[in-house]
Amino acid sequence: MQLDRVWLTDFRSYASAEVALAPGLTAVVGANGQGKSNLLEAIGWMGGLRSFRAAPTEALVRVGAERAIIRGEGSRAGRALLIECEVAPGGRSRMLVNRQPVRRVRDGLDFLRAVVFAPDDLELVKGGPAERRRYLDDLVVALDPRLDAVRTDLDRILKQRSALLKQSGGRLDEAIASTLEVWNARLARAGEALADARSELVARLGPVVEEAYRDLAGGAGVVLAYDPPWRAGGLLAALAEARRDELRRGVSLVGPHRDELDITLAGLPARTHASQGEQRTTALALRLAAARLVAAELDTPPLLLLDDVLSELDDDRSAALLAHLPPGQTVITTATSLPAGTEPQLVLRVAGGEVVPA
Repeated sequence: MQLDRVWLTDFRSYASAEVALAPGLTAVVGANGQGKSNLLEAIGWMGGLRSFRAAPTEALVRVGAERAIIRGEGSRAGRALLIECEVAPGGRSRMLVNRQPVRRVRDGLDFLRAVVFAPDDLELVKGGPAERRRYLDDLVVALDPRLDAVRTDLDRILKQRSALLKQSGGRLDEAIASTLEVWNARLARAGEALADARSELVARLGPVVEEAYRDLAGGAGVVLAYDPPWRAGGLLAALAEARRDELRRGVSLVGPHRDELDITLAGLPARTHASQGEQRTTALALRLAAARLVAAELDTPPLLLLDDVLSELDDDRSAALLAHLPPGQTVITTATSLPAGTEPQLVLRVAGGEVVPA
């Protein structure tokens, strides 16, 4: 989808705002604390009904307001689209597309796909494995929204299974054993389906990440690997082997919720051996690669949202980033000047809760 215009009502710091976007690069400039990231967060919300800052819905509604409204107008394949989102704290958020309700989040992904890079994305490389699993799963669903049902089902199964393990108190009676077999079978089906999707994705994604890193830093050597040990013999067999430990500890110890995406740089683990600059460049390469892969495989470039990325990069890498943006729309926020030679199609200035063309 090409997003042409966005309206905000009572979202974060905005009582009301109307923002036009360019079909290519839009730069949003302004001092810190003026609402640049809030604008990107609102745009990103339309691509999945969640905050890329992992904020609860209560934090998204302006103080004193009952709800926030986000509207986006644009087109896809020559068809006019209007996306309307209601952010309701403590309630169920809603999305309408051309006045028709969207029942499931994955259905909304068919209209607006967004890839976001934010300062916290350093945790993609530096942090624990949960961030890297989320990155893979978000991209899996972006490429095939039907897999959101598998991810949702897996989360539900793990909650039920873990509750059963805690209930057992470490003892395996006949009733617990029978119920556990049922949950094991369900976990194996959903877990192997998600792991297969992750594995296929990493095989396609790896070369694209390496190319993106080379574009940004001029070097090579980034390698992705997803190969959980349980896959060799199957998840059902791994669960049987881990049963004693799981009963004793009362948690599910084996499955895709425990897997790791290994990232190496020049043959060494990026999480522990890369410098912070290399880690940040690797994280940015992961996001750029995601945008490129979506554009190539779906023939529809995603909306790329870059939040305050230039402050974390040196001049050369900032210039390289903007020189290698994927096709389609990009919205970038910055409190500093753009690299020399950068020519955005539109520059917006944010100050005091207002957005105006610069």
